[in-house]
Amino acid sequence: MKRKSWQLFAVFGLVGLLLSAVVSCGKPAVNSQANNTQEIEFWTMQLQPQFTEYFNKTIAGFEAENPGVKVRWVDVPWSAMESKILGAVSAKTAPDVVNLNPDFASLLAGRNAWLDLDSRIPQQVRSTYLPNIWKASMLDGKSFGIPWYLTTGVTIYNTELLKKAGISKPPATYAELAQVAKQVKEKTGKFAFFVTFVPEDSAEVLQSFVQMGVPLIDAKGKAAFNSDKGKAVFQYWVDLYKNGLLPQDVLVQGHRRAIELYQAGETTFLASGPQFLKAIAENAPSIGAVSAAAPQITGETGKKTVAVMNLVVPRDSKRPDDAVKFALYVTNSQNQLAFAKAANVLPSTVEALQDDYFKTVPTGAPAADQARVVSASGLSSAELLIPPLKDVKKLQKAIYDNLQAAMLDEKSVELAVADAAKAWDQR
Repeated sequence: MKRKSWQLFAVFGLVGLLLSAVVSCGKPAVNSQANNTQEIEFWTMQLQPQFTEYFNKTIAGFEAENPGVKVRWVDVPWSAMESKILGAVSAKTAPDVVNLNPDFASLLAGRNAWLDLDSRIPQQVRSTYLPNIWKASMLDGKSFGIPWYLTTGVTIYNTELLKKAGISKPPATYAELAQVAKQVKEKTGKFAFFVTFVPEDSAEVLQSFVQMGVPLIDAKGKAAFNSDKGKAVFQYWVDLYKNGLLPQDVLVQGHRRAIELYQAGETTFLASGPQFLKAIAENAPSIGAVSAAAPQITGETGKKTVAVMNLVVPRDSKRPDDAVKFALYVTNSQNQLAFAKAANVLPSTVEALQDDYFKTVPTGAPAADQARVVSASGLSSAELLIPPLKDVKKLQKAIYDNLQAAMLDEKSVELAVADAAKAWDQR
């Protein structure tokens, strides 16, 4: 898929789990509403065949509770979802319920593509979802989606490298990370971490601005990062690069490089989802054996990022009531808990998150299970750090391009910040 936000979620949420390459039934989806059948169409992103049994059971349960209503499930590859849903919305042949994420869904929400859910879902029902997570699917004060499954990042770390560097515990803040990065380099000759500055890739650096107390845009949509605090964050990243504490290829390589370096034992920390510990254990057993998880690194705000998947109902659905009812059924606490356990993700309802599965693990449990508890504990302070924004990739490009210019001594930090703000405001 062209948009890296989908790929980022795959890394943070379901690495190695959601790897299917065909659309359900092997043919393009056809909207059955044209035939006036009692059927709603449900699109997911790459959840077959791993979760076929789960969805068949869930759909059967819904159909049993709603006689006369049938659900047609179509699974779409990650790489095809964007073009397929854009084409379907434009042709007014969209399915009735679609699995997207707030980043991409907000682009079409700005074009009035989705049903306004505030008038259809009572506040009492909305309040069963985590408040910060519900807000992730709101644009201009209106709800366009229902939260589904989530992941919060953790800091995966190499315990051996940390010990060699003489560090007793992983850093909790960016300020501590800078100090640790210097110590790791001096003691081990390796880099503490890799973070990409490629505009089309991970938004980790963009999110760091918010975590360090820098608003990205103001109420009027104008750049808000051209401030003393904003310059300090620019300077933070520039200093790390110029002092040789970041690999030089952070300017040209994406998040995948961070994974490669960590698995090769060349970096101490990796920002990822807890699920990735299992992949590390399989891909690099010696590194997996010395890996553990700590809470995600943040700034003075204490805010932590969360990756969200949601369900939206196209405005042109011929059966909007049934569509909303089905979306709420899929995302109710019982079904979310079952899916979270099957897919090793987190639920977005308050009740499901209270299950002991997310609070305790047996003594000696695998690192991946321990990481699940660490990840779940971060949900209380987790939110979508970059709220649904129409041109978010343009904002990321403006900041990353100018950060790179400052890193390469092509611009001063002051000029880089000013030029980034200008690029955004004049887009």
